[in-house]
Amino acid sequence: MQHEITKPIDLLDAKGNVLEPGFAKKALYTYDRNAIKAKAIRIKEWDYYCVLNEHFGLALTIADNAYMGLDSITFFDFDKRTEITKSFMQWLTFGKKNFPAHSNIGEVKVDAKTHHIHFTLDKGDRILTFDIPNFKDNQTLNGKIRLSNVPEESMVIATPFDKPGYFYYNQKINCMRASGEMKLGDQTFNFDTQTSFGVLDWGRGVWTYDNTWYWGSASGLVNGKTFGFNIGYGFGNTQAATENMLFYDGKAHKLSEVKFNIPIKEGKDDFLSPWSFTSDDKRFELSFEPILDRSSRTKVLVLESDQHQVFGYFSGTVVLDDGTKLNINKLIGFAEKVKNRW
Repeated sequence: MQHEITKPIDLLDAKGNVLEPGFAKKALYTYDRNAIKAKAIRIKEWDYYCVLNEHFGLALTIADNAYMGLDSITFFDFDKRTEITKSFMQWLTFGKKNFPAHSNIGEVKVDAKTHHIHFTLDKGDRILTFDIPNFKDNQTLNGKIRLSNVPEESMVIATPFDKPGYFYYNQKINCMRASGEMKLGDQTFNFDTQTSFGVLDWGRGVWTYDNTWYWGSASGLVNGKTFGFNIGYGFGNTQAATENMLFYDGKAHKLSEVKFNIPIKEGKDDFLSPWSFTSDDKRFELSFEPILDRSSRTKVLVLESDQHQVFGYFSGTVVLDDGTKLNINKLIGFAEKVKNRW
């Protein structure tokens, strides 16, 4: 059920449908925005970076969702169990942010009166620079982070929706080592490559209006080697492949189905109580101890979003493709449930 793409291939056929749904361990699909046949208002493109260690973290988003653009930055303080998010919306962007067609080329930059966010490349490393005046209590948040040691393999998936011309093309790059610093007012937060890791969520596609998805990610060290994972579902028709994958020492190990077990309290999701995760082949058996819930709920005309991105510690066992079992102990990461009408 897990169809792997091993050679370069066009993403879309002449009708704008995914030519060959499946997953890859490198960005082998060729994405061409001009090949999309669906209405331009449904096209969504974004780059999202999240950089974490056990004490603090940063998330940066630049998105172009056709009818609106969104730039967002979040500062996490895990010791205090707090987060601060600032978001900036623009109307009717329709591709004006000029996202590159491949994750390894080009740059994404936003320069506005209220904020500056740049994603650039430097000899294979990824450079994140940002400057947001009046981020909190008239204090500026700014910094520069370098993501290096990009693993050889990553999670790449091409998923159709059950509607002609609609699809999701995505790459998740885990386990990048982070260095640099960010400043909030007179406080300085230093990232170092032994304790700090980054992930890129690189998304392009044509989305249906009503979606609920689940996504989880973590990166760090296990037995002195880089380890991470990407898990999730709700991103379209995953009959050809899921996006569940382990990463160990630069290599990807494919998983089948992974289930998010979110606790329920009084008939509602209890996001800050312990979660569990399990896979159909028992190769992914983890518990999750939440630290904080980066939640937001917005409604503007026909648009609605209810997001819960929960950060915390993963513990348990995973099994690589060759049967090797790894013990995971308090690996920092996140798991989310997002409902969007967009």
